[in-house]
Amino acid sequence: MEKLERYLAGQPDKLALNPTLLRREIAYERLKDALQHADLEPGQPLSETRLSTALGISRTPVREALHQLAQEGLVQVIPGRAVTVAAPSVRSIMDVVHMRLLLEPELVRLATDAATETEVEALVDTIERMEIACATGDHLAWSKADTIFHEILGDACPNELLGEIVVQMRNRAHHLANIDSQTNPTRLSACTAEHREIVDHVMMRDGEGAAEAVRQHIGKLRESLFNRLSYG
Repeated sequence: MEKLERYLAGQPDKLALNPTLLRREIAYERLKDALQHADLEPGQPLSETRLSTALGISRTPVREALHQLAQEGLVQVIPGRAVTVAAPSVRSIMDVVHMRLLLEPELVRLATDAATETEVEALVDTIERMEIACATGDHLAWSKADTIFHEILGDACPNELLGEIVVQMRNRAHHLANIDSQTNPTRLSACTAEHREIVDHVMMRDGEGAAEAVRQHIGKLRESLFNRLSYG
């Protein structure tokens, strides 16, 4: 919990930035961000009371946010007992990665054709930030840029339902993918290069090439995760 509390304390006060946001929405957004980027251990207990204090929000919206995050596979709620960081099985993780392998290349192929010049420029800016973060070993900055990278592609995809499903799949495996890149010194550099290849194809409006680059990227992620989860 201490690591999570420190992470939340370092984030901006979204209510002050946007007073119209509901407290449940604030709790959801900040907790989701922390679960994806704060390097938490799967199965780690979460205290509603301590989260409420860290967020400066009452327990009811925090509880509602946790239940929403449970539906998305980021936490596990045990009725009457506890809330923990999700600890999915190896099988469920590999199932999610398999779904990404089936769906994400098509999303990127469609996005490559439909993306505006502004979206392409944003993608280039984001990969440059990922490269800087990789070079400096800033895993948190890299992870946040990676999230933005895939959000840009999802927003550019004209099939909104496909985009929503891919986001759900990424949410379920995002934390473990981050751990993989942090504990495997060569993986972060390789992953950055794989993202650069995707961007290069998008810039050329080569949808098939971008789709194949995504397919190769997720395939390598699957192999790396399987080795890590199976053999520790």
